[in-house]
Amino acid sequence: MDPFGWKLINLIIHLLNGVLVFLLTRRLLTIVRTAPSAANKHTRGGLEASPVSIVAALTAAGWMLLPINLTGVLYVVQREESMANLFVLLGLIGYVAGRQWMLASTTTTDESKSEWGGFWICTTSLIIPTAIGMLAKETAVMLPLYAFLIEWIVFGFRRQDQTHTASDGAQNGYIISLFIVLLIIPMIAGLAWQIPHVLNPANWAARDFTLGQRLLSEARVVCDYLVWTVLPTPHALSFYHDDFRISTGLLSPWTTLASLFVLAALVVLVFWLRQRRPMVALGIALFLGCQLLTGTILQLELVYEHRNYFASFGVLLAVVPWLAETGSGSATPSYLSRTVLAGLMLWWTGLTALTAYAWSDPLRLAQELAERAPDSPRAQYELGRTYIIYSHYDSASPYTKLAYAPLERAANLPESSILPQQALIFMNSRMGLPLKAQWWDSMIAKLKARKSGVQDESSLAALAECARDGSCPLPTDRMVQAFEVALSHPAPSARLQATYSSYAWNVLDNHTLGLHMIEGAVNSSPSEPSYRVTLVRMLAANGDDAKARTALEQLQTMNLGGRLDATIQSLQALLDKPAPPASSDTLR
Repeated sequence: MDPFGWKLINLIIHLLNGVLVFLLTRRLLTIVRTAPSAANKHTRGGLEASPVSIVAALTAAGWMLLPINLTGVLYVVQREESMANLFVLLGLIGYVAGRQWMLASTTTTDESKSEWGGFWICTTSLIIPTAIGMLAKETAVMLPLYAFLIEWIVFGFRRQDQTHTASDGAQNGYIISLFIVLLIIPMIAGLAWQIPHVLNPANWAARDFTLGQRLLSEARVVCDYLVWTVLPTPHALSFYHDDFRISTGLLSPWTTLASLFVLAALVVLVFWLRQRRPMVALGIALFLGCQLLTGTILQLELVYEHRNYFASFGVLLAVVPWLAETGSGSATPSYLSRTVLAGLMLWWTGLTALTAYAWSDPLRLAQELAERAPDSPRAQYELGRTYIIYSHYDSASPYTKLAYAPLERAANLPESSILPQQALIFMNSRMGLPLKAQWWDSMIAKLKARKSGVQDESSLAALAECARDGSCPLPTDRMVQAFEVALSHPAPSARLQATYSSYAWNVLDNHTLGLHMIEGAVNSSPSEPSYRVTLVRMLAANGDDAKARTALEQLQTMNLGGRLDATIQSLQALLDKPAPPASSDTLR
C-alpha cells in the first residue's frame, strides 16, 4: 500500500521517455535543418539558428515538466499510458533512423543494400514496438499514424536524398506500400469493426451524451487541451472534469462552433506550413493525430489530461523550436521569443512543482482538487470521502464534521450521481448517527429522474453490501424504494438487477424476489458467467435441483479454456449432496 515505489518507477519511465523525446527531436531537427528547401530560408540573411542539441534538450525538458503530463506519472494506473508511449517513441526513432539509412546511399553499388536495410528497420520499428506497446495500452496503435505524418511532412516519401542523387522527388514505393499494409488496411478494418457498435444507440445508454454530442463536445475539449498544454492554470488542470458542459448543438454553447473553426484552421496550417515551417506543421499534425483515437467516436469519458501524454510532445515540437530560433534580420525578435520561452518553462516548472506537492499527501490532494474544481461532483465527493477515511469512522474525530460540507455540496450539484448521498448514509450508519431524510429523498429523486449510471449502481451496491454484512442498519423500506425507482427505467442493467437480487435474498429474506432478479440479470447479460453462478446457487438453495442442473449445463458452455473449472466443480459438488436449508449464508 506504499505508493512511493509505484510512483518512483513511473517517474523513471517518464524520464526515459524524456530522453527518447530528446533523441527523436534532435534527429528531426537535423533532417529539417540540412534539407535544402524553403524550410531553411529563415536561417539565411539573418542570425544563425540555435544548435540542434540545445533546442532538442529544451523541447524534451519542457515536455517532461509540462503540468498536463503530471497525471501520466503520479496517477499510478496511468503507467499504462507512459509505458505505451515509451515504445511509441522507440518506434519513431527507429523509423526515422531507417529512413535516414534509406536516403544515405551515395553510389549505385550500395544503393539497393542500403535501401533494403533501411526499409526493414522502418518495418520492424513500426510492427514490434506497436505490438509490445499495445500490451500496456491500446494507444500504442497510433504509432504507424505518427510515422506516416513524419514521413509526409519531413521525408516526403522520397526515394533518395535530394542532395545525393539526380532522381530528385522520386517517391519510394516500398514506403507507400508499407503504410498501406500497416496503416490504411488496419484503419479500414478497425472502422468496419467499430462503426456498427458506435452507431447503435443502445451502446450509448451508459453515457449522458450521444455520438453527435460527443463529437461536438470533443471539438471544445481538444482546443482546451491545446490551451492547457501551453498556458495551463490550476483551475484548468483540476483532474476532475465531470462538470464539463456537453455540447448539444453548434451554438450550445457558442464555443462549439468556434472550436470547430480553430481545428479547421489548424488543419489548414499543417498544409500551409509543411514546406515553410515543417517542424511547426509536424507538431500540429502529431497533436491532432493523437486525438483521433480518444477524441472522436469511441464511447469514452469526454475529458482526461493523461490523453495528451504524446499529444503534448507535438505541441512542444511546434512551439519550442520556433521560439528558440533566432530572428531573421533583427535580433529583437530572438530575444523576445526566447524570453517568452523562458517564461513558459518557469511557469510549467512552478505549476508542476505545486501540483506534485499536493499529490504527495492524500488529504492535501483532495483539498487542492476540490478547490480547483468547486463545481465538480467528483472532486467534492473525493474530499468528503477522504475526510471519512481519515476519521476511521470515529464520530468524535474532527474529520467527521469536515466530511459533511463537501459531500452535501456534491449532492446538491445538479449533474452529480448518488455517490455523495451514499457516502453520507454509509458514514452515519456505520457510526450509529442519525440518517437525514433529505439524503434518502435526494438519492431516490435522482434515481427516479434518470437511468442509473455506473456510479449510481456502485453506490447502491455499496449500501446493499454494508447492510448484508450487518455493518449498516439501513431502513429496508428506503432501500427497497431506491432499488424500485432505479429499476423502473427501461432495460435496467444486469449489474443493478444482480445487486437487488443479493439484497432481496440476504437482507429481505425474500428468495422469490432474489431469484426473479438474478434471472433478469442472466437474461440481460447472458455472456456474463458470474450471474449464472449465482443463479445455480439460488436454485440449489431452494431445492430446485432440476433447474439448477440445467443452469449449470448452460454455464459449462461458457467454460472457455477451463477458466471456470474450479467454480463448476464446486457447484457440481453442491448439487451432488443434499441441499442445505435456504439461508442468507448460502450465497455469501
